[in-house]
Amino acid sequence: MSTEEAEINDQEELYEHYRIVIEKGQMMQRIDKYLHNHLPATSRNRIQNAIEAENIIVNSKPVKSNYRVKPLDVIQVVLPHPVREFELIPQDIPINIVYEDDDVAIINKPAGIVVHPAYGNYDGTLMNALAFHFKNLPHHGNRMERPGLVHRIDKNTSGLLVIAKTDLAMNLLAKEFFDRTIDRKYIALVWGDFKEEQGTVTGNIGRNLKNRKVMDVFPEGDYGKHAVTHYKVLERFGYVTLIECKLETGRTHQIRVHMKHINHPLFKDFEYGGDRILKGTTFTKYKQFVENCFDMFPGQALHAASLGFIHPTTKKKVYFEADVPKNFNAVLEKWRNYVKFQKDK
Repeated sequence: MSTEEAEINDQEELYEHYRIVIEKGQMMQRIDKYLHNHLPATSRNRIQNAIEAENIIVNSKPVKSNYRVKPLDVIQVVLPHPVREFELIPQDIPINIVYEDDDVAIINKPAGIVVHPAYGNYDGTLMNALAFHFKNLPHHGNRMERPGLVHRIDKNTSGLLVIAKTDLAMNLLAKEFFDRTIDRKYIALVWGDFKEEQGTVTGNIGRNLKNRKVMDVFPEGDYGKHAVTHYKVLERFGYVTLIECKLETGRTHQIRVHMKHINHPLFKDFEYGGDRILKGTTFTKYKQFVENCFDMFPGQALHAASLGFIHPTTKKKVYFEADVPKNFNAVLEKWRNYVKFQKDK
């Protein structure tokens, strides 16, 4: 048997895509039993849930638990990321729950809070808060630092996240992300004015070759992963523009790196060059105005404004929206007043 592992969701490598080619000498065997014996740290129950969610595909078609593998079958498996040892400490941190039922919870995350623990951020994260507010969120193996986490947004990005409350919900939502059927729209304030009202940015996204902490855009080819961002102009302020971005893929820092790629970095995005004045006048008053706006953001001006998906139990489409935070809206008002002042002069 040969096994290849490839990321299928670039949300901090939360999920993996296993590809298994059955050996010529393999005897016929139930697929759930076969995978339990061949996938590391994967329980039989977890495999059953993945099968029920149609996350296990043989020769390009979903199969049932009683399917018997045979030589040269090609098995594709979509499962949460293999476990790592980590202790998640529940902490009484307030969270904004937009919606909750027995299967999912929708959280409106403020900017400035890290989603899950990692090196340098062992506590005070959204996951620490979820561990306190929700009991028995699904986690797989010993991967305790991301209970119920289906996707993520950056520390300084605000907005909506869906949390799975059962194993089945997690597998079904993971499949939706894999199939790119999740509807996600973001609101961003970016530098510069656009000639067009809408457009699409396409370009592989991968780790910068010199600085692994940031991403970069590369030509279609062997490096990086295919990424597509659709955008449209919502409001123009001359030197900056408010846009809506719809993700077709979900790569790390996708909107931030794609906007930089087309010379429209996000406002105050220090990792991608938006934390300095890129457009405008040289007047001291203008410089002070921009600095005052910068001071109102913890980081880049990006908000996950809406989230739509097929509910794992009802099978109906659900849709959620969250207004931009108060500080984001206050900055927009400052720009509106600035534009009005310039016109009235």
